[in-house]
Amino acid sequence: MDVLTDLLHRARAQNALVRRLIRRPPWGMAYADAPPLTVAATLGGHAWIRVAGGAPTRLAAGDIALVTAPGGYTIADDAATAPEFVIRDGRKYLPTGAPAPAHPMPAPRTYGTAITETDATVADVTGPGVTGPGVTGPGVVGPDATGPGGLPGPGGLPGTGGLPGVTVMLRGAYELHGEVAARLLDLLPPLAVVPAGPRTRTALDLLSAEAARDEPGQDAVLARLLDLVLVIALRAWCTRPEATPPAWYRALGDPAIGEALRLLHEDPAHRWTVASLAAEVGMSRAAFAQRFAALVGRPPLGYLTDWRMTLAADLLRDTRHSVAVVARRVGYQDPFAFSVAFRRARGRTPSAWRGSAPEAGRGHGHDA
Repeated sequence: MDVLTDLLHRARAQNALVRRLIRRPPWGMAYADAPPLTVAATLGGHAWIRVAGGAPTRLAAGDIALVTAPGGYTIADDAATAPEFVIRDGRKYLPTGAPAPAHPMPAPRTYGTAITETDATVADVTGPGVTGPGVTGPGVVGPDATGPGGLPGPGGLPGTGGLPGVTVMLRGAYELHGEVAARLLDLLPPLAVVPAGPRTRTALDLLSAEAARDEPGQDAVLARLLDLVLVIALRAWCTRPEATPPAWYRALGDPAIGEALRLLHEDPAHRWTVASLAAEVGMSRAAFAQRFAALVGRPPLGYLTDWRMTLAADLLRDTRHSVAVVARRVGYQDPFAFSVAFRRARGRTPSAWRGSAPEAGRGHGHDA
């Protein structure tokens, strides 16, 4: 398992939630306690997104926003539009604080009302077999169809019956967890916007089509497709000039050091030495140690110890395993040696760490 896949697998507390939003202006949503990581993609039309303390950023059709801001965020049709709803604790409220009235979903996992005008009705904006004027997506037939996934084209905005101004969005919310999640989130600023591109477009096509379905196993399909969108967007973001990914991510591009990192993540409890790692990647011990430290920013065994302590921190809080069992799970046969290493890394003994409360989570923000 490669390093990024390993982090995503270990950090996720549960399957991500996928929702679609179809709105005509003016509209605005505030996510007061957003989850640790949100993926928001504009399929048609445009939107403006602002994280707490930041400037508004425009999202064009096909753009993907990766949001990690702990203070929440707002998204609207225009930078000047005030939120009409506030999402808090997984529920929708009016700005006054009163619960918002419930509305029926026009399609599975879809929020917003159906849009109707003469000769154009939108109840389900994407998905195989959809037909009608201006509706787009895989298998779509109609005079205004504009291509896969409902991304814009000359016939009009996707999924809107050709009606100007309608915005169609996909939103995926990740409930990440623990110390491993912090490593994953280190890849991103509070708001990272990945412009539309061929690779992200293909992934969004698949996710958009599946979000409209309601079949057995659908949650599993959506979770994996959202992971696909996330990973492709992360890759795209980390290549942008404004991105500052951590050293370990940049080192993944080196064949030898990337393979060494994969081995450390695949089996952190193994009795690794610098010599054994060097042999695995076909380098001399001295050349490997020098290259690893230059690219990753720390020696190989220093990286391994830090990764082991990260795993141990989550095991101590997430399980009832004894300190001795946790020690063995991360490669320490001697619980005392493990406790010394853990206290050096975390400033507390394993028992004290287990008894302390983790940092407060960032809520759910799942309602729309």
